[in-house]
Amino acid sequence: MTPELQEMFDAALAAHANSHSPYSNYPVGAAVRAGSGKVYSGCNVENAAYPQGWCAEASAIAAMVSAGERRITAVLTLTNGPIMGTCCGGCRQKIREFAELDVPIHACGPEGLRRSFTLEELLPFSFGPESLP
Repeated sequence: MTPELQEMFDAALAAHANSHSPYSNYPVGAAVRAGSGKVYSGCNVENAAYPQGWCAEASAIAAMVSAGERRITAVLTLTNGPIMGTCCGGCRQKIREFAELDVPIHACGPEGLRRSFTLEELLPFSFGPESLP
């Protein structure tokens, strides 16, 4: 991994450790790199009253926006298990609000990088801010 990707991986791994996922037992950590270069992380937080929980990617984006940033340049998600996890559809759209279509999205497991995609590969023919008049 490059140093930039390792920084994101470490941030997502730390967030992953704090996941509140007692119902699904599917902890997720995520990190987004903002236009400034700073990395923001988040974890999934489940709630007994479905669907009131939120995803790790949404948590990381909220941290970024709360800090005053508005541009994502990379995303990394970290999940457990042998099957690679990627961002859900809702999070793909949340990422699209702040990212260009060529932004890389890295799917990782505890062992490291499993696969990288562009946002456009995960969300083809997307509806973004420029779609509105």
